[in-house]
Amino acid sequence: MQIRPKRTTFDVVIVGSGASGGWAAKRLTEAGLRVAVLEAGRQLTDADYKEHLPAYGLPYRGRSKRPLERERPVQSGSYAVREWNADWFVNDIDEPYVDKSDPAFLWVRPRLVGGRTNVWGRECLRLSDMEFKAASHDGAGVDWPIGYADIAPYYDLVEDYVGIAGMTEGLAELPDGRFQPAMPLTCAETALRTRIKATFGRTLTQGRTANLTRPIHGRQACHYCGPCEHGCVTHSYFNASFTTMADAMATGRCTLVTGAMAYKVLVDPSSHRARGVLYVDRTTRQPREIVGRVVALCAQTQESVRVLFNSATGQDANGLANSSGLLGKGLMTHFSDAGATGELSEFVETPALGGPQRPCSPLLVRFRNLPGGRATKEFQRGYAYGTYVGGGANLGAPGYGNAYKRAVVEPRATQVTMQGFGECLRYEDNYVDVDPHTVDAFGIPVARIHLTPRANEHAMQADMAVAAAEMLEAAGARNVRQWHGMRGQAHEVGAARMGTDPKTSVLNPFLQTHDIKNLFVMDGSSFPSSAWQNPTLTIMALAVRSSDYLKEQLRQGTL
Repeated sequence: MQIRPKRTTFDVVIVGSGASGGWAAKRLTEAGLRVAVLEAGRQLTDADYKEHLPAYGLPYRGRSKRPLERERPVQSGSYAVREWNADWFVNDIDEPYVDKSDPAFLWVRPRLVGGRTNVWGRECLRLSDMEFKAASHDGAGVDWPIGYADIAPYYDLVEDYVGIAGMTEGLAELPDGRFQPAMPLTCAETALRTRIKATFGRTLTQGRTANLTRPIHGRQACHYCGPCEHGCVTHSYFNASFTTMADAMATGRCTLVTGAMAYKVLVDPSSHRARGVLYVDRTTRQPREIVGRVVALCAQTQESVRVLFNSATGQDANGLANSSGLLGKGLMTHFSDAGATGELSEFVETPALGGPQRPCSPLLVRFRNLPGGRATKEFQRGYAYGTYVGGGANLGAPGYGNAYKRAVVEPRATQVTMQGFGECLRYEDNYVDVDPHTVDAFGIPVARIHLTPRANEHAMQADMAVAAAEMLEAAGARNVRQWHGMRGQAHEVGAARMGTDPKTSVLNPFLQTHDIKNLFVMDGSSFPSSAWQNPTLTIMALAVRSSDYLKEQLRQGTL
């Protein structure tokens, strides 16, 4: 159902209801502000979650993507898109984007309240000062204008609310958090952890996952019933739709407008201030305006940058908040598709459909180019591994539901896969802008993406495969096989980076645009570097920090 607000001036208009938008809505409404949230998609219900449906309950048995390709030729290439949930994602024919990347970049785009928190892998890792001040260590890119001490209290706040299960490791390169009890490692995982630590001094830890092992805030702990492919009717994992957004709605001060395709930020030419957002109603295809004292873009990196470019005016001919000329530049992601696979023959498994399943997998923490250690000559920065041990006990990222994986009924040696994901350096000519010659079904110019790995990323990928094979062989694995490809992960950040100088950044350290004081961008756009860690926990912590700053500025009358 779409809720259309009356002509009201809200305190804050938020575009997007995902990781950052949900937190902004919760934080601001609980502080007494009136907030409108524009969401391009619809609200899910428990009936939409069908990951436990047996294969025979689906027309194509969940295996074929061919029926999805007519409307979703791009989205169907993602591991996250399945027969039962395809309508969660954009229709690529109605909502295309232009991709100039090499190799092609698959932009995964759900259209739902909660955004990509409906389909995320739930890995929640803190950044350390090694990431915030990485340029000072190796000279690549620029430092963040904040440090770990600035964001640590917000990490604490987010973790306490979300519920993160993890192991305390005491590593400077991966700060510990406020964890719920970790999900246990299997015997094979424990052996792998022990052997890698003894031989290389490297740490294999349980994934730090936004899945509950203890009940909190009325949400029940995971009961290991299945894959947690994209959701769970017990709400045991964090999804903005039924957590932060639900809290915001419960205040009575949040108006949620679904089916709202954000087009542009409206600007008062006399004051050069944001006055609201123009959006297109998904159902009627009619343009509508919503008015607010402050606008916060939380739409996801490419979408927020797209809105800013489409908001160009005579005063801001190159896009809104782009006096630096850096809007859209420096787009980054994690790169993957390299690693190694082997067999631990001393551990025998007989995976089968059903039975207890754990919704996370171990993480091999970054070990290359650490401060104080020996730097590699081949590349800068580093990478980590998602480590998948066994065919039935580990289901880390979404997309491997019981309805779709093959049963292995004969005992076999335990399979181990180490898949790397690495930090991309910032390049000005990796960027996102809009294509003036291509519009979507709603008449909005679409995003155009240029995101191509360079020599540093290719060298890092090669090392992922070699190092994984070395660790598996040292741990006693047999039939070790390397692979080395190149593809982008769905962790796009950095196209409107933060900084203290308006000439060299788009946002200030509180995610406020330098050019327009009542305009904020609170998603991953703000990252000056991508780091090696999954970004969602940091996106949420930064959004809370920015929201607290915003509400204080409103209280003081400076916005």
